[in-house]
Amino acid sequence: MNYEFLNVFENTTEVKIPKDPLQQIIGQNNAVNLAKIVAKQRRNLLLVGPPGTGKSLIAQAIAFHLTKPTQEISVLHNPENPERPTIEVKNVSEITNEEKLARQVQGKLVEPSSVPYFVAEKLGFRCRKCGANSKANVNACPKCGADKFLTTRSPFGDLLAPYFEDPRRSDRVHTTRQLDNEMEEIIVYEREGDKIRILDQKSLEHLDSLKRKKPRKVIVPIKRKQFVIATGSSETELLGDVRHDPYGGHSQIGTAPYLRVVAGGIHEAHEGVLFVDEISSLQNLQRYLLTAMQERKYPISGKNPQSSGAVVRVDDVPCDFVLVAASNINDLPHILPPLHSRIVGNGYEVLLDTHMPDTFDNREKLCQFIAQEIKRDGKIPHASYKAVEAIILEAKRRAKIFDEVDGLTLRLRELSGIIRLAGDNAVSEKAEFIDETHVKVAIHRGRTIDEQLSEKYGSVWKAGQSETSLGREKKPTNQKEIS
Repeated sequence: MNYEFLNVFENTTEVKIPKDPLQQIIGQNNAVNLAKIVAKQRRNLLLVGPPGTGKSLIAQAIAFHLTKPTQEISVLHNPENPERPTIEVKNVSEITNEEKLARQVQGKLVEPSSVPYFVAEKLGFRCRKCGANSKANVNACPKCGADKFLTTRSPFGDLLAPYFEDPRRSDRVHTTRQLDNEMEEIIVYEREGDKIRILDQKSLEHLDSLKRKKPRKVIVPIKRKQFVIATGSSETELLGDVRHDPYGGHSQIGTAPYLRVVAGGIHEAHEGVLFVDEISSLQNLQRYLLTAMQERKYPISGKNPQSSGAVVRVDDVPCDFVLVAASNINDLPHILPPLHSRIVGNGYEVLLDTHMPDTFDNREKLCQFIAQEIKRDGKIPHASYKAVEAIILEAKRRAKIFDEVDGLTLRLRELSGIIRLAGDNAVSEKAEFIDETHVKVAIHRGRTIDEQLSEKYGSVWKAGQSETSLGREKKPTNQKEIS
């Protein structure tokens, strides 16, 4: 093999891997350029091409370039009609203010020695006899041995302890303190493990305001993944559901309807990417997906008519997502025409390349791909220069076989499999790097079952014939053979 690289290296540890996922995609320049536009303008994208050409990687790269989510979606309890919970959407500033308020409500944690002595005694930290502090769950003072919780001393103390236990002992103590303007404010001291939490009047007011808010359940948090895979999803997974409650949501023993609401993939992908590989596999669910794309909101209701969740419905749940759909060429006729039109009307469709020219630049890109796959796997060693040469030769061979061109294949999934098999061979031999021999063995072991059958029997059809004839004896052709 006589390959010349622009930058000669000893092994793939020297190959630089871009941090931008779009720059990690090789040979699909047209798709990458469109992906940048899709991420910036929030358009839809249909990727068409054979398996293994990088459709899912492009979708993930688009999600990486989207701005971070700015909305959190919660389901609120509706006391007037519990079966019709309401939706609340909060932005970042509102969430930040609530978090700040929650921190204020938490008060300040201090040591027992920092609070008035009578507070420490009531909370169980301070001994009334000697004044020493100890853990609140210790009944006897470690210093003097006295019972910290008895207000009287009696020779029958052990027997009468339950009756003489201080009725004022509590996990929470209310008192007051004087401010600089000679006003008084309420102070609450709470036992928090081995420390004491102090809540002033301002914290108590914040706590009271939080308690007055309606009960809620966050179904789409502000911190979430922006890449949601909906390939082969069921109706429940895609559109959401309401869980069954055997007690029918009874106010005393059941689970409230708002707590049983589950978001679907279209809702989880709000402000992100919803990726559907082989979109035709959704079949009749495509029409629901079309409605969600048009309205940018879709209700969540119980899908099982026999479930108590069937009567629960939450309207106007946001689902403003970027749809990245993928399809094989043969499956294009099975995409719902209105959905196909919707994608094209607000987005792009691109046919992915299956090969690229055999140039110095493209060889270096393929080299980068090899280094990326090794790093992504994390369980195999890096490859030597000769091993990379062998993999590139295999890429040329596959381009000739599958596409009948003199170039480098972009059917990279199979090539990735060879890299991993070669790495496994290197690991089994305890080699420091993947070498040319490991790659050759991997290419042989990585043959598809069709290739193995053709090699052994001449064709897949002959292999099938040999299987049906196994164990059969030759039938006699005349009476002499029978006798």
